[in-house]
Amino acid sequence: MIPEINFWAVLLATLSSMVVGSVWCTPRVFGNYWRRVAKVTQDREFGGSGGPGGPGDARAAVKPILVTLLVSFVSAWVLAGSAAISQHFYGGNFLANTLVTAVILWAGFTAARFITHDAFEGRPAGLTVLNCAHELATLTVMGLIIGLFGISAA
Repeated sequence: MIPEINFWAVLLATLSSMVVGSVWCTPRVFGNYWRRVAKVTQDREFGGSGGPGGPGDARAAVKPILVTLLVSFVSAWVLAGSAAISQHFYGGNFLANTLVTAVILWAGFTAARFITHDAFEGRPAGLTVLNCAHELATLTVMGLIIGLFGISAA
């Protein structure tokens, strides 16, 4: 069985990760705290070294943005497929199934892996909580979009 996936929902969910991340990382939300506890400076924020264009060079942001879009697409695609399988198995409300699937995938894979890696890397617990919460917000918004669009674009 190949699950039906609404491609437009996946694309919109992919883009939503950029919106969630942009809001999450603003200084007035969690940006200042994240920079401090993750020890990220303006020069290092996008892997730049203060080269051409200096700190905050827009060209330095291209690679992480493309990587984020790619992995967000994969996450949205997997969520949509998992939700379609869940819907086929359980029936009921597709939006509710998609949101529950998003939370289960987040807890079982994303949060569990963050916690494990951060514990071994000695990262501050506050950073782990912040990053896990960001991923939960991202997957919840993706689940909301995919759930509202439904299974098929046809």
